Amino acid sequence: MSNTILVIDDDTDILKVLKANLEIHKFSVLTASSWTEGQKVLSGRTPDLVLLDITLPDGDGITICNTLRKQHASLPIIMLTAKDKTSDKVLGLESGADDYVVKPFETLELIARIKTCLRRVCPVEEKLTIGDLTIDYKRRSVSVKKEKIILTPKEYDLLCFLVSKRGTVVTREDIKKFLWKEPKIYSWSRVIDVHIQHLRQKIEKDPSVPQYILTISGVGYSFKE
Repeated sequence: MSNTILVIDDDTDILKVLKANLEIHKFSVLTASSWTEGQKVLSGRTPDLVLLDITLPDGDGITICNTLRKQHASLPIIMLTAKDKTSDKVLGLESGADDYVVKPFETLELIARIKTCLRRVCPVEEKLTIGDLTIDYKRRSVSVKKEKIILTPKEYDLLCFLVSKRGTVVTREDIKKFLWKEPKIYSWSRVIDVHIQHLRQKIEKDPSVPQYILTISGVGYSFKE
């Protein structure tokens, strides 16, 4: 069965082009030219991924992205926008978007980003348990000692990435490239360390003496095998 993509954009030409190109690449495509139409589509079914324009006639894309994330915690969202300022990209990603693509864009690049987002939520194994930690990939949920832990989308992706590389050292640059397609937008901050700290607080028995996520001084992090 092909993955279903919902495209929400008020530009009818872009909708037509995206629909045609996505279908060529074997995706099923649903379209909406407003947030109101998008909500009607979502009330009938949940797509595998949403392409969301940041400017719609009946809503702000940032607010809509926040709403979508609250309603569908594991739904991959890629924002489409003509705004290319760093601050706009940061705002879009912080609103819960998994990726941020600036118009005009190359279709093949967009397809690659869509496939990357879908792979993150569709791993080969459905569930993995390491010590007291269990990751349910199918439900995109995490529990410690069978107690569900609430993670943000980025925290969940970070955990899955570290686990997939367990037993090896992962640099901050590796993490940036995985979580954000344009890692330079965060080069001015220690955002990776902050995400690690928050993740440890949620999954570690004692965050100050981590058992899972180890710091490799001067290099990065390693998930204990």
